[in-house]
Amino acid sequence: MGSAVISGCRLRRPLSSLLCRSCSRRLLPRFSRSYARAAPAQQPDIYDVVCVGGGPAGLSLLTALRANPSTAGLRVALVEAQDLSKIRAWEMPRGRYSNRCSSLTPKSVRFLQSIGAWSHVKADRVQPYHEMQVWDGVSDARIEFEWAPDSSAGAGAEEGEGVRTVAYMAENLNLTSGLLGRLHELGGTTVIDKARVADITLGEETEDLDLREWPIVRLDGGKQLAARLLVGADGANSPVRAFAGIESRGWDYERHGVVATLELEGDGWGGDAMKIAYQRFLPTGPVAMLPLPGNLSTLVWSTTPANAAVLKRLAPKDFIALVNAAFRLIPADLEFMHTLSSGQEDELSWRLEHTQFDRQAIPQTAVRVQEGTVASFPLKMRHADTYIGERVALVGDAAHSVHPLGGQGLNQGQGDVESLVKTIAYAVAHGQDIGSRMALEPYNAERYGPNHVLLGVCDKLHKIYSVGSGPLVPLRTLGLNAVNALGPLKNFVMDQAAGNGVKLF
Repeated sequence: MGSAVISGCRLRRPLSSLLCRSCSRRLLPRFSRSYARAAPAQQPDIYDVVCVGGGPAGLSLLTALRANPSTAGLRVALVEAQDLSKIRAWEMPRGRYSNRCSSLTPKSVRFLQSIGAWSHVKADRVQPYHEMQVWDGVSDARIEFEWAPDSSAGAGAEEGEGVRTVAYMAENLNLTSGLLGRLHELGGTTVIDKARVADITLGEETEDLDLREWPIVRLDGGKQLAARLLVGADGANSPVRAFAGIESRGWDYERHGVVATLELEGDGWGGDAMKIAYQRFLPTGPVAMLPLPGNLSTLVWSTTPANAAVLKRLAPKDFIALVNAAFRLIPADLEFMHTLSSGQEDELSWRLEHTQFDRQAIPQTAVRVQEGTVASFPLKMRHADTYIGERVALVGDAAHSVHPLGGQGLNQGQGDVESLVKTIAYAVAHGQDIGSRMALEPYNAERYGPNHVLLGVCDKLHKIYSVGSGPLVPLRTLGLNAVNALGPLKNFVMDQAAGNGVKLF
């Protein structure tokens, strides 16, 4: 029998159903029987889509593919190093929260709702917030982000409320647990967890088939998977990106992000009905306090590695004192407090007697840090040269890493996934090879430009606000005050951040 080509895979003789169910029905029944009996021990399992990485981006991708009628017939697999059964069964004691939280825009939440995953997220652990206060730690210039009462741009009018949601705070583990629950509900996904990628190479030509153009994922246990499309959702050090020979360029910020879960003296100045997020730009980096349910908040403090080391070794009472100082004292006083080995609590008490500030313009006083939640991670900016290769696509951190000051990292990944699923669905509906560069190009064209702009904006904001003196300070003050005073411009900025605005690219 002559050779046959099915979407780039050259069959030397009849084989089993390798691809989507609609393709498999075109194969003679004896193809499947022959493959089932005669497959060599080292023959790779063949899939339409293999996704490496079981974080929010990877799980959203596979959930969306299974939930979409156009792509539900594709044969898909997930490879993840962690034990996903533990994440799916994730629980935390009431009142205890993980220190790794993300801000989800209304657009991201709508996408998760559309694929049926949001209903699997523990709603009582998600906190919408309705306003964001941002100010310059040197000049005190301030901008207030909140939807106007008559605004129709925000996707976040709460049920029965007139207040629109700016974003939703959710623990990363809550989101991944919910996505796993929905993926299990949909069924049809081969999940290979507790397995590390040992190698990724192109396949070989054998007596049975020609896989020379297909990526072969070899796992540390010896299992092999051949992918018509290999998706890298495997983080900033992506093995999939390395296999594809795609360069990732950028720089380290020489800053660390310190995170912690805090308990405040109250439920916020507006209570549960009006939760407010706060971010203050300091010369060493921005410090943010983002609301969680009740009187809890999550801290994200971008600072120098030396300051981060001080924060992590302090006693809880002195750590809390430095957090409160970060929102109240001038930068020079705050920097002095970082030089103390202890006694920050007493130092803050004395300095607050000589410092004037509007109590209701800053977060309520933090009174406690939850044990074991103080941690840090290095900050960097990276952007891949492209998101696609032949039979390869990158999403999330594998494609880009952004400074956390905009809270957009996870949202960028969800935007990538939504676009890639749409691209794959179009290819399936029009009989295209989903792994070809031509079929994947619409995804790259749609996502690369907007992501590049967002990375650039966050990078420039970090650099502009890292300056503590000089002519740049009054200029940035003027700009911040101007944006705050111009309602339409401020709403435009909010629309873009929330994913509701007109596409600029």
